[in-house]
Amino acid sequence: MGTVGLMYVGAVLFINSLMLLGKVDEKSAGVFNLFIGAMQVITPFYLIFTSKGEPWAIFNASGIFLFGLTYLYVGISNLKNLDSSGLGWYSLWVAILALGYSYITFAKFQDIKFGIIWMMWAFLWTLFYLLLARKKDIAIFTGWVALIQAWITATIPAFLILIGQWDMIGLKITWVVTVLTILTFIVIYWITKPSDSQTTQIATKV
Repeated sequence: MGTVGLMYVGAVLFINSLMLLGKVDEKSAGVFNLFIGAMQVITPFYLIFTSKGEPWAIFNASGIFLFGLTYLYVGISNLKNLDSSGLGWYSLWVAILALGYSYITFAKFQDIKFGIIWMMWAFLWTLFYLLLARKKDIAIFTGWVALIQAWITATIPAFLILIGQWDMIGLKITWVVTVLTILTFIVIYWITKPSDSQTTQIATKV
């Protein structure tokens, strides 16, 4: 993924996380999603056209479409007040593909750091599927996961790559951050998990 584009994936995840947490208006977030979605669709087309047919360059560029189309979908859905189920099912497709990209990143490129990042994205997009398509009451949890991932999977890696310091992050730091992140997600889930009475009320309304 283009480094500048990766940084702005962090930006849009940050905005979307605040939307899920009730801090940003949906239509306001929708406009920003359209900006980043357009960028993340134009960029891979350019990378593919200039790849000279190199298969792995095309493969790497293709992953950017997963994000670009997500953000365009979010932007249009928010601005037009569309039902979220289509976006949710698309998110499931993205989550499955992200696992494939993670496997290739591990197996083909031996890139542990971005292999883990792809796995984290697969987890986040699975949450989008559960929230938007399955209508699970996990908006707050998903918002916090998106907020954390905005920084550790996109903004910070992109910034470190831009200043030439990404290779300074070794495997020890990578695994420590990964384990701490997983533990943080578990804690946040239990803190934000609806009580049994709240779940019953939600089920009654549906």
